[in-house]
Amino acid sequence: MHTGKFVTAINCMDGRVQEPVIAWMKNEYTAQFVDLITEAGPNRVLSANSDQGAIDSIKSRIEISVKNHGSNVIAIVGHYDCAGNPNGKEVQVNDILAARELVKSWYPECTVLGLWVNDHWNVTRVD
Repeated sequence: MHTGKFVTAINCMDGRVQEPVIAWMKNEYTAQFVDLITEAGPNRVLSANSDQGAIDSIKSRIEISVKNHGSNVIAIVGHYDCAGNPNGKEVQVNDILAARELVKSWYPECTVLGLWVNDHWNVTRVD
């Protein structure tokens, strides 16, 4: 059983983006806790929707966050200088938006949003 408000971030494993995303999510959604689901370039992994093992792993971790922790907000993150998705911002934002649609199809009851972390480690919402 959980206590406190949880939100979920599907974030890159890159340590530079963890703290900015956690702070943004806590502030924006007045959350106490952020469940982090990390992959190298998760926006690309989800938008490509071709690595079934990775997709199933991400989905099972979202399931824990939503069902066990009561999260109803899920963010998909892309960032500047990503080794797992070495594309520029425009391509990565398109990946975020495609990934958002996939995750929304799994969890229509949740708010699913996209986030971009720039070269100054500032977080902005992308729609």
